[in-house]
Amino acid sequence: MLRTAGLLWLSTLTVVNTVEAQDRDQHVQRARRLMSESPMIDGHNDFPYAARETAGLNLDSLDIAVSQPSIMTDIPRLRQGMVGGQFWVAYSDPAFHHRGGPRVGMEQVDFIHRMIARYDDFQFASTADEIVSAFEAGKIASLIGLEGGHMIENSLGLLRQFYSLGVRYMTLTHSQNVDWADASTDDPRHGGLTNFGEEVVREMNRLGMMVDISHVSDETMRDALRVSEVPVIFSHSSARHFSPHKRNVPDDVLVTLGGNDGVAMVNYVTVFIHLQTYQWAEDREAIPEDDREKWSADNPLPLPDLGVVADHIEYIRDLIGVDHVGIGGDLDGISVNPIGLEDVSTFPYLIAELLSRGWSDDDIKKVMGLNILRVMRAVETGAARIQSQRPPSTARIEILDDWGVTPEWGVPRQ
Repeated sequence: MLRTAGLLWLSTLTVVNTVEAQDRDQHVQRARRLMSESPMIDGHNDFPYAARETAGLNLDSLDIAVSQPSIMTDIPRLRQGMVGGQFWVAYSDPAFHHRGGPRVGMEQVDFIHRMIARYDDFQFASTADEIVSAFEAGKIASLIGLEGGHMIENSLGLLRQFYSLGVRYMTLTHSQNVDWADASTDDPRHGGLTNFGEEVVREMNRLGMMVDISHVSDETMRDALRVSEVPVIFSHSSARHFSPHKRNVPDDVLVTLGGNDGVAMVNYVTVFIHLQTYQWAEDREAIPEDDREKWSADNPLPLPDLGVVADHIEYIRDLIGVDHVGIGGDLDGISVNPIGLEDVSTFPYLIAELLSRGWSDDDIKKVMGLNILRVMRAVETGAARIQSQRPPSTARIEILDDWGVTPEWGVPRQ
């Protein structure tokens, strides 16, 4: 009798597992169908800096036309992941502030242009309509985002030059404060945006460059949302509801973002999105450095799976509406990924997870890309209106922020 009961239990388990696998396959197939109909647009990919670090920006040494297992991005996996549009990120270390940030930024932008020209799978895009045209032509629409306002070195003229080279969003800060804005992971210095920082936002509005408030402090978020005349974005940020990390977005800011008609593109950084991983990192930081390796061996890193990313997407949807959430994976900018989201090939599985939760096709398409397309069109329309009202700004940080002197090379007095 016991043997019969055991066999029945195993048989039932096998049937359940088979049904679950069939359901997963059906959701993935449906996800791929939707991704063939409407572009999946990822808001943030750091491959250009990974190429700088590993191959000196040399695509002969790191040819992404073929599989590159040491990184998270290559063309075969982009195609497998059915990526329809990609914001490639031009990033420079904030340590370069005032000593080479613009040079590194320009080199990164140049690399992205060379990469797009080299591979027939890519098509450069700088507008929403160009993304759609590239997608309809079977290409991966390729856009440029600038990660870190330190790369404009306090110069609106340099900001305009980055725009002329195709940059369509700028993250106001990275991990450190700039002279006109506070970052989320630095000690507050300005209380948000300075007067010049507000002028940076206004000039971005005039240009048609999206204001990206990932990485900035809460007060900088609030200031940017107050000043901006058009929708703003978080290119790769998640909900603080799940984890207290400062890189996440608090609820009141999300509510304001909804009123601004902007979009928060949820990222994959495990220490941001998962409370247990965040707490593990905090506990490890408290251990003396010489003991951390042993502590980590005794206390394995708890990793979330892709369902946690879906939780963030659903939370933002439930709080401010489905029109205000997207996906910004931060791939090749992170070292530890959620289980199931290891590289650019895995986007269909995240979409399938949402489908398994009962999402409609129309809402899925909004999260995949229609929301960021809407924001881009609003920014483009706003820029045309603003340009008819005012010329390029000639404001200088030394004057607006009352430095009292005109420092050499824009470096503030100490």
